[in-house]
This record gives sequence, C-alpha cells and structure tokens, in this order.
Amino acid sequence: MKTVFINCSPKKSLSASSYLISLQKFFVKGEKVVEKLRNKGDYERILDTIKDADNVVFSLPLYIDCLPSHVLPFLKEAETMCKENGVKFNVYSIINNGFIEGCQSEPVLRILKNFSDRAGLTFCGGIGIGGGVMLNVTRIMFLVQIGIFILNLILNFIQNGLVFPLYLVLDFLKSAGIILFSMQECFCSSHRWDLRLTNQNISVKNIPVFLFRHLYL
Repeated sequence: MKTVFINCSPKKSLSASSYLISLQKFFVKGEKVVEKLRNKGDYERILDTIKDADNVVFSLPLYIDCLPSHVLPFLKEAETMCKENGVKFNVYSIINNGFIEGCQSEPVLRILKNFSDRAGLTFCGGIGIGGGVMLNVTRIMFLVQIGIFILNLILNFIQNGLVFPLYLVLDFLKSAGIILFSMQECFCSSHRWDLRLTNQNISVKNIPVFLFRHLYL
C-alpha cells in the first residue's frame, strides 16, 4: 500500500501543512512518500510519483476560500494524466485555515471532490482545521520552551549545583501544558466531511481520528 502526501503550501519551511503531514504519517501503514508542491517545476515529478499510489493526501492551506493558485493547474494536469493512463487512487485532504472554524474549508473540499469525480478517482473526504496559523506557532513555541528549559538547567547547575530543581520542572510543565492545550483547541475546532453522504457533516467510518487513521485499509 503506497500513500503519497502532497504538501501544497507555497512556504519553503515551517508550514502548518507540512506539520500536519508529519503527524498523520505516524498513523499510516505501508509505503509513505512526501512530496512538496510549490510551483510548476514540481508537477512532473509528483505526477510520476502518484501513478502507482493507492492513496493521495493533499495537505494545504485555505487561501481566500479556495486552493492556493499553483494547485489548481496541477489538478488539471493530474486529471489528464489519470484519464490517459487509467490511474486510480483514493483522494484525501487535510486543509488548515486562519479562521477559528474548520468548516470554512468546505469550498476546497468541494473542489477536490469535483476533481476526483472528473478524474475517475475515489474521493474519501477530508478534514478542515481551524486556527492553522496558531497551530504552527504553538509548535515553534514548544521548541522554544524546551530550549529555555535546557538553558535554565545548565545555568542552575553552574550556579547552584542542582541537576533538576523542582521549580524549573514545574514551570516547564506549566508552559508545555498551556501550549498543548492550545494545540488541542485547534484540533477540536476541526470539521470532517464525507461529501459522498447525504448528511455532509461527519463520517467517523471513512474519516476517523487521527486524521485518517485507516488510510492503509
């Protein structure tokens, strides 16, 4: 089973889309390939990668209620490639946005559903995550807190000879708890869809936690 994750964020690094892919990969079995789609120069390489894929997961940000501008031309070329070569795979999507509500991502889900229908692919739904920017910032803050904690341990050992003073550990745990709680709030504001259903809200069977736990089935 081959799963291709396509990071559609135009950012070179530290994007929320790449972060969500790194989390999702832990819950997918089989061969896992991550591709970055940033410009037209990436099209040929990615199209060649997805020819023998069983699952393709698009991870992307919401830009003005739509896809990033470089993604739509890629979908057109992917549609043509799939039709000409008889390529079939399952399509999933992870969409993050700057709004609080994950449901703001629904227009992008519909675009990917239309793409799947036209290309003869199986659209398996998607998840919209609100507060994507906040989620990305909390990741950076967590790493900063770890760095500060280690620096404080070193300084405290030099000054007082104590290896793990309790007050420093408690301060770190308090800060880490606040950051992790903030990350949890982002995921709690997420919204799952299976647009194949009459009720287009939540499909626990097809899009379970976390985020698509059964991609390998």
